[in-house]
Amino acid sequence: MRCPEDEIPALSAERDYERIAYLLTCHAFAWDIERALEFALFRTYAVPSISGLLERTGEFLRRPRKRYDDTELLLSEPLENGLDSGRGREAIGRINAMHGSYRIANEDMLYVLGTFVLEPVRWLERFGRRPMTPHERAGWTNYYRALGRRMGIEGIPEDFDGFAAQNARVERERYRYADSNRAIGTATLDLLLGFYLPRPLIKAARPVALSLMDAPLLAAMGFAPPPAGLRRAVLAAMAARAAVLRRLPRRRRPRRITALHRPGYPVGYRIAELGTWPAGRGEPPRP
Repeated sequence: MRCPEDEIPALSAERDYERIAYLLTCHAFAWDIERALEFALFRTYAVPSISGLLERTGEFLRRPRKRYDDTELLLSEPLENGLDSGRGREAIGRINAMHGSYRIANEDMLYVLGTFVLEPVRWLERFGRRPMTPHERAGWTNYYRALGRRMGIEGIPEDFDGFAAQNARVERERYRYADSNRAIGTATLDLLLGFYLPRPLIKAARPVALSLMDAPLLAAMGFAPPPAGLRRAVLAAMAARAAVLRRLPRRRRPRRITALHRPGYPVGYRIAELGTWPAGRGEPPRP
């Protein structure tokens, strides 16, 4: 029996990129892409202008779980339902309204968009049951190019290599330590570990997660490099996981991010209520 991801080779990376991105995220690499996008957050925090804005809003420090959930849901709505679907347009409009409340440089927006393109591809090359094919990578890139256009981002690269060159330049020129990097990064790290561990174990487990980060990122975040032996063990465990996955049946039913249970939204959510609301600039509408 064919799996849904087997549909991808017959799709056009130039026209069917929304379907390709959906199949990659909800079928082929559901767990891996979600984790990759979580680790992509840390790369954005290593740019002080980005982490500084997040620190000033206070949301990631006061309510990290809500901020994480809202970000994931707003990005997943257009991916799962279509960029130009009713829910997709509403979610992108909500993202644009939030960004419009702050002074955000286009270069910062481009860099964040680039992490969405690059980091899942790189994660799968390192830890996935298989890497994305060139065809899948092109469709994945085109999806985020289309999302970026709807967000009003200017100067979007034409292809994956363009994003790679752009983000490499930003990381060379703008990665540097700031207290806001560490504050936002630590709050996010503890949140992510808390999905799997009881609170008393979170601090002890931090070096395990840090073993998946590269040296320039660790330095910019102000995180101590994990012991070399631990890093080797973590990478070996990830390689063993990939080997096991290659022998398991592939996913036939979609794993939709928008359908996952979230303690902060026990009876569901409305897109209009997601995200941040700057003081003095209104409140989310109520039913």
